[in-house]
Amino acid sequence: MAKIVFVEDDPEVGALIAAYLGKHDITVVVESRGDRAEEVIHREKPDLVLLDIMLPGKDGMTLCRDLRPAWQGPVVLLTSLDSDMNHILSLEMGASDYILKTTPPAVLLARLRLHLRQAQPHGRDTPALKPHKALRFGTLCIDPINRQVTLGSEIIALSTADFDLLWELATHAGQIMDRDALLKNLRGVSYDGMDRSVDVAISRLRKKLNDSATEPFRIKTVRNKGYLFAPHAWESEA
Repeated sequence: MAKIVFVEDDPEVGALIAAYLGKHDITVVVESRGDRAEEVIHREKPDLVLLDIMLPGKDGMTLCRDLRPAWQGPVVLLTSLDSDMNHILSLEMGASDYILKTTPPAVLLARLRLHLRQAQPHGRDTPALKPHKALRFGTLCIDPINRQVTLGSEIIALSTADFDLLWELATHAGQIMDRDALLKNLRGVSYDGMDRSVDVAISRLRKKLNDSATEPFRIKTVRNKGYLFAPHAWESEA
C-alpha cells in the first residue's frame, strides 16, 4: 500500500482527501503546518508528498524547494491558486506536478497513481525504466535502476520528474521529441498549446547538466518541432 504525506491546514479538506485516497489503498498522513512537515516526511518516509501552497509556518513552494536536496520522491502541489505563474514557479522549485483542488477526485487519484508508478522503477507499470544497463553518452551516465545521473565525477541531483524527462529524451537520442509526445509519455495528457511545464523542465535540466541557456547544444530546441537530445555532445563536463 502506498503512503502519502499530505500537508494541508484545512482539516476538512485533509480528512476528505485522506478518506477518498484511503478507499483506493493509499495511506495518507495529514500534517497541518508547513514548518513541521519536513520532520514528518523524514519520519514517515512516504512514497509521495502532497502539498498545499498556503500553509502556516512555511508555504508549500518553499517547503518543496527545501525538501529537494535530501528527498527525491515525487512532490505534488494541490492548491486552489489557479495561476500560470504559480504553476511555473512550483516546477522551478522542483515540484513534480501542480493540481487544482477543483480537479475531480478520480482525476486526482489517477495523477497521483501516475507519479507513484513513475517513482517505482522496479514496478510492473514502469517498463521503460527497466533496461539491463545504464545509458552512457561521453561523460554522462544515466542509471535507471538506481535512478542516478552522473556527469563526469559529479552526481547530478534530479527530481523524479526531471529524471523521467531526461530518460525519455535519452532513450530517443538523436530524435526530435515534440511536447505532445513528452507530455503523453510522462504525464498521460495531451499538449494543449498552452502548457509550459515541459519547457520549464527542459530549462531546469539544461542548467543542472551544464548546457547553455542561450545556445543549448546538449538538449537542443528544434524550432516549431520540439527537443532533441544530442548523443555526441557529452564528451566533456563543461
